[in-house]
Amino acid sequence: MKLLPLLVAMGLALAGPARAEGLLELYDAARAYDASWQSAKAQYDANVARGAQARAGILPQAALSAGVTRSLLETNVSGAPVNPAVDRGFTTQQATLSASQPLYRPANLATYRQGERQIELAEYQLTAASQDLMIRVSQAYFDVLAAQDTLAFVRAQKAATAEQLASAKRNFEVGTSTITDTREAQARYDLVLAQEIAAENDLRVKRIALDTLVGRNDVEPSPLATPLAVPPPQPPNAEAWVAASEQASPAILQARKGVEIAELETEKAKAGKKPTVDLTSSYGITRNAGGSATLAQTSRNNNANVGVAFQWPLFTGFAVENRIRETLALEDKARSDLEATRRQVAQAVRTAFFGVLSGENQVRALESAEASSQSALDANRLGYQVGVRINIDVLNAQSQLFQTKRDLAQARYNVLLGHLRLRQANGTLQAEDLARLNTLLTR
Repeated sequence: MKLLPLLVAMGLALAGPARAEGLLELYDAARAYDASWQSAKAQYDANVARGAQARAGILPQAALSAGVTRSLLETNVSGAPVNPAVDRGFTTQQATLSASQPLYRPANLATYRQGERQIELAEYQLTAASQDLMIRVSQAYFDVLAAQDTLAFVRAQKAATAEQLASAKRNFEVGTSTITDTREAQARYDLVLAQEIAAENDLRVKRIALDTLVGRNDVEPSPLATPLAVPPPQPPNAEAWVAASEQASPAILQARKGVEIAELETEKAKAGKKPTVDLTSSYGITRNAGGSATLAQTSRNNNANVGVAFQWPLFTGFAVENRIRETLALEDKARSDLEATRRQVAQAVRTAFFGVLSGENQVRALESAEASSQSALDANRLGYQVGVRINIDVLNAQSQLFQTKRDLAQARYNVLLGHLRLRQANGTLQAEDLARLNTLLTR
């Protein structure tokens, strides 16, 4: 027991700092932990099993039934000179094996085809859930990085402001500046302290969100490598991305399957007017131990039959006709839903595409603004030293520079996330896209 503290200390020393993790690693962790994803996966499994149930309508059915009956028989013959009362009991044992095979059941066939499309629909729903998880992990990942950058910039601004405050105090003591410079610097320093407290809390909240999503504690995301070079969207045309969504968007594919399922529902409704044909067979054994109601001796009967059952509904009280009208209206609804989904996806794709282009232009503009803000700060510091600028000018230039740095860092993360949202919008987002983003991270 005396060695336990030493072993713990050695373990902590050897463990070192937490290893930074990439985006793809955390996505894999979220797939194994996130409750929303697990719910979607369970729903997918249930939908697949439900779709497979429809196959039962076109497959053979078999059943075995058996029973035992004990009977008591008492017979009295009225009017006879001597009443020969008969009092006896017997047991009837019965077992029947029956089977049937649908030969012509159009409604069952349409249900089976609906089941196949339900399975495909479930796959599209799971794909949409996977893409949503990728976006949520990426959003939480970049939120942590952005919060870290913000805190770092605020602390750098605090250090610069503290230096400026000390300079203002020295100048006031030697009489080269007024008390106003010192008070302005103190006010700005106090403001930055408040910003630091807010930034620390924001980072703490963002870390909790990421940890909760991936099921790990103290996740350390890998920062972006600098300088960051993100290629523009390929193809460089919004309409090409919209065209690709027709065959890739889970939302459009789900709506398209909805139309096919509605059309098959109409087929099922129309099948209500059609005949059905089944092949039937059975084999039964009946054993009367101790006789029966007509025989006093033990007997056994074997019965086998094979046949074809035909049924044709002639009049159903207009139920079939009204059902057909209902399903035709639902077909129109499904087609309208498909068209609405296409328009929504196209709008989302165009919005995401131009958002990426705007974000990339904003990054370039902020990079220029960062260089200009740095030059302006250097000029104001020099001017303050030679007496042509006052302290508030330097403080304002510092605030502008660090605000520009924060905006630039956030804009870079928004561009990366915008690329992923663009692929999610047109349905082409895959785990390989996260792997490509991993190449932009320092490890």
